[in-house]
Amino acid sequence: MALEATPQARGRRAEELARRHLEERGLRTVGRNLRLGGGELDLVAWDGEVLVFVEVKGRSRRDYGRAEEAVDRRKRQRLVGAAEAYLARMQPPLPACRFDVVAVEFGPGDQAVLRHLPDAFRPGE
Repeated sequence: MALEATPQARGRRAEELARRHLEERGLRTVGRNLRLGGGELDLVAWDGEVLVFVEVKGRSRRDYGRAEEAVDRRKRQRLVGAAEAYLARMQPPLPACRFDVVAVEFGPGDQAVLRHLPDAFRPGE
């Protein structure tokens, strides 16, 4: 499959690659592209008994740095807000949670390099 040219298409492709990567490692996806609390959760998955909120960042060029560097303080705050809204919909007791980042860098053709950063940040950082 050739890589689509639009940023939205690359984003969808990055999320799909990230989802497959995580599921191959035993995580179970339970949500995708959820808009809550003023933010968006790209992927929500269970890693055993830990609920994981996953931010996926795709890049086709490094002009603006590595993909994971785009998860700045402001983005992290929006992710935490969305995660809090997700958790508010759950029945107690609430599970342990973590925030992961999956960086996807696209190369020529359909090549992609993924970097999974488990527990990439904590609320308040």
